[in-house]
Amino acid sequence: MKTLLCLLTCGAFLMAACNNNKPAQDNAASAGQSAASGTTAESGKASDLNFEEKVHNFGDIAQGEKVEYSFKFTNTGSSPLVIEDAISSCGCTVPEWPKQPIKPGESGFMKVIFDSHGKSGYTEKEISIKTNRGGGYQVGPKIQCNIITK
Repeated sequence: MKTLLCLLTCGAFLMAACNNNKPAQDNAASAGQSAASGTTAESGKASDLNFEEKVHNFGDIAQGEKVEYSFKFTNTGSSPLVIEDAISSCGCTVPEWPKQPIKPGESGFMKVIFDSHGKSGYTEKEISIKTNRGGGYQVGPKIQCNIITK
């Protein structure tokens, strides 16, 4: 009987803890946060990451060739922007980004290196970026190319 009571009590605590996050998410939504835009109702505290060029096409490249491109971005928000992580859907594409905060109005570069070894034909790779503005990973720039086999 004690074991059953203990299990019921633990279950109640777990359910309460799980539901504890829901109001925080609802509060964020009601405060006007938008993960897609990176802004909040208090726009004075927003930081935003805008790329000058969203897509770079390398054109035709030889299979096995490594190519790179630096995408210029600007923090158009009003608070420092920190890029916490950047990933690609494939290990053949590696993004490099500044680790220091980017002040409002300042620009930086995200270098993307693509290794075409073992690939052929048309290829498109997108970078996903996570910043201090929240909302998880956001869609970033992408590269395209046509890999010619020898």
